[in-house]
Amino acid sequence: MSDAHSPRPPRLIVGQTLFFGADPFVVSAHEAAQHDNRGAILIENGKVAARGSAEALRAAYPGVEVTDMGAALLLPGFVDAHVHFPQTAIIASWGKRLIDWLNTYTFPEEMRLADPAYAATIARRYFDLTLAAGTTTVCSFATSDPVSVDAFFAEAQRRGVRAVAGKTCMDRNAPSGLCDTAQSAYDDSKALLQRWHGVGRLGYAITPRFTPTSTPDQLFALGALWAEHPDCLMQTHLSEQVDEIAWVRDLHPEARDYLDTYERHGLLGERGLYGHAIHLTPREVDRLAEVGAAVVHCPTSNSFIGSGLFQMAALKARRLSVGLASDTGGGSSFSMLRTMAAGYEIGQLAGSALHPAQLLWLATAGSARALHMGDKVGSLAVGSEADIVALDLASTPAITQAAARAGDIWQAVFPTIMMGDDRAITGVWVGGARC
Repeated sequence: MSDAHSPRPPRLIVGQTLFFGADPFVVSAHEAAQHDNRGAILIENGKVAARGSAEALRAAYPGVEVTDMGAALLLPGFVDAHVHFPQTAIIASWGKRLIDWLNTYTFPEEMRLADPAYAATIARRYFDLTLAAGTTTVCSFATSDPVSVDAFFAEAQRRGVRAVAGKTCMDRNAPSGLCDTAQSAYDDSKALLQRWHGVGRLGYAITPRFTPTSTPDQLFALGALWAEHPDCLMQTHLSEQVDEIAWVRDLHPEARDYLDTYERHGLLGERGLYGHAIHLTPREVDRLAEVGAAVVHCPTSNSFIGSGLFQMAALKARRLSVGLASDTGGGSSFSMLRTMAAGYEIGQLAGSALHPAQLLWLATAGSARALHMGDKVGSLAVGSEADIVALDLASTPAITQAAARAGDIWQAVFPTIMMGDDRAITGVWVGGARC
């Protein structure tokens, strides 16, 4: 991509525009979104300076550089709220259940990222793949080696993307080559936080992998670090599989439930991100809602590893903040289009069909809100950072013939959600610079 840091003159991007002013889980799609069949976005100094009809903005800004995307749909860049960039090379590896998959593929691959050259290669490859898929903001687990965190942030900074990551902390039930200690987890995480948090468009997330791989001492240490730096996010996994929950119960018989193993150690809070959250108890739902924490839906991963059916309708009815994520490489695609399609399919199996507006909102504003970045990304609101994706709604013959029958924008975009891939991504802008 071009240098996202270099100054550029103001310019217009013209196409169809879709702007969400409200949550379509709370109000109707018609009330939540504004669609302009011939709209435009003015970019200035890396931000959205104006949004409106192409005709009006061309008249208001004569002589400005114009990029006309034709009938492409202009959306905020996709926001992937839970990924594992170190697993890039092992995506779509045949596996069984979660623990088998971790031991067979994940842990051996994560040990390879102790090599700075390999970590840098994987970071480059990861951002190549995600940007090609229209994803412009990510929140990632790294490995337990600080080298992997540095590689991820250095590549994100080079490309100018908004990114969050953290050293994955584990001091039990993992290979010795990946284990740290309670003290080293605290020390390494603090040093990385001080090096990267708030630098440019980067943020740090305190990152215990999940309760089975962290002793109580390590959980306490990370809870203490979060208390010292409450502006950071904290990311982990919660209630992904029933056998995982049984394992947690065996490890912590004193806990009321899985979430309680985090709460007891200072790891439950408003800026907490809890990946998967499929098999929640009523008490866990109550506590997550009470503190304002976010859960992250990982539909391709949940089906690929056979984890279960996320209860989107029930959790959104409780007004929980919900993000959407590829969970690569447990997830089977880097594409948020494929992730949205899987979210629709999981919703159908769980008894709640998701509207196209809800799917698009989850992949943009919903995930941005979960990451506490709703004022920065995930929106085409004036003042937002100009991370934008252009979708071709007729990228393949199958999609074209389906979209041709559309009576409104939702029927037009739905075939691309369900069948689209990187061929549908006709333009990506990061901080106003085209990739």
